[in-house]
Amino acid sequence: MARTKQRWLPAVLITLVVAMAVMFGSVQAGATVSLPPKTADEVLAMIARTEVRALSGTVEQTAGLGLPEVPAGPGTAPGAASAMELLTGSHTARVYLDGPFKARLQVLDRMAERDVVINGGDAWFYNSADNSATHLTMPAPSRAEVPSFAGPRESLPPTPSPDTSARDVPTPEAMASRFLAAIDDSTGVSVGEASSVAGRSAYRVSLHPRSAETLVDSVTIDVDAETGLPLGIEVRAKGQTEPAYSLAFTELDLSTPDAALFDFTPPPGATVSEKALPAKPVPTMTAPEGSPTTSHPRATVTGQGWDSIIALPAGSAPSGLTSNPQFAQTLEPVAGGRALRTSLVSILILDDGRIYAGMVPLERLQAAAAAL
Repeated sequence: MARTKQRWLPAVLITLVVAMAVMFGSVQAGATVSLPPKTADEVLAMIARTEVRALSGTVEQTAGLGLPEVPAGPGTAPGAASAMELLTGSHTARVYLDGPFKARLQVLDRMAERDVVINGGDAWFYNSADNSATHLTMPAPSRAEVPSFAGPRESLPPTPSPDTSARDVPTPEAMASRFLAAIDDSTGVSVGEASSVAGRSAYRVSLHPRSAETLVDSVTIDVDAETGLPLGIEVRAKGQTEPAYSLAFTELDLSTPDAALFDFTPPPGATVSEKALPAKPVPTMTAPEGSPTTSHPRATVTGQGWDSIIALPAGSAPSGLTSNPQFAQTLEPVAGGRALRTSLVSILILDDGRIYAGMVPLERLQAAAAAL
């Protein structure tokens, strides 16, 4: 398992706070079971070698980040308000995966259903509440652009959104991979009692930050004893008795889903918005100085491991972000801008459009902003 530093942080923070607009997921593991003992390195090696490429199942999420309840509203495109709504309370979804470029998510609300369907270079976001859909078209990625995990397996399907490039579908495995990439000398790793998740026996590996500054107390991952597939993830915050965030399968089928599930046709009368995502350079290549780049601001990372802070330059905050009525109710006024505090992550949005984020207290972000 590669012990890389810092590169996991932008993906984790965006996934957990800003771009989890189609999120769902989790329940705690069930009764303990008996499995042959394994070391932490052996369980991590199982995850690295997993070859699961296709599955279907039900996932449940519980988020206790300390955010106010944000009611679901119409509109299908992911955004800050819908992300915040899905980061409060509990949500259930169906997930279907087939290889690196086919995925379907069905987020099941009380009175409506939200769907995300990805099939190659096409992606659909649909909301039954107002019968609206957003259709995204993307350039087909080259093999060099396909993210991969250690071992022989292919990566999980990317999830595009109207204002970002492709992202991993938020499954327990995709979430776990972000944290596993953080393992270094700042992280203790241990194996606890085996358990049962979605009717499957699982090893439980825990990550414990050694930092006194981070808000994260521990990250626990349940790993399928047969395939090495992460079945659930639970993140605990310091000083909080219940998990701050959990995502896990409650049902799981490892057979290939019906291909028809990845085809989508808007229902009659649906309002359809068409968007096209521009091609992006291969991540391993550096664009020559002065050459055209994407519209996304360049992030910088200060600090190390769990204490790292992401900084985006002036003008990075989207126009109208802090004035959005649903999102604004989660923010508090601070000197020079607005801030979002949760039990796991803090975000500072300054009046000049700078953004700072980290799994650290807000005061650490303010100090970093003042230093720059």
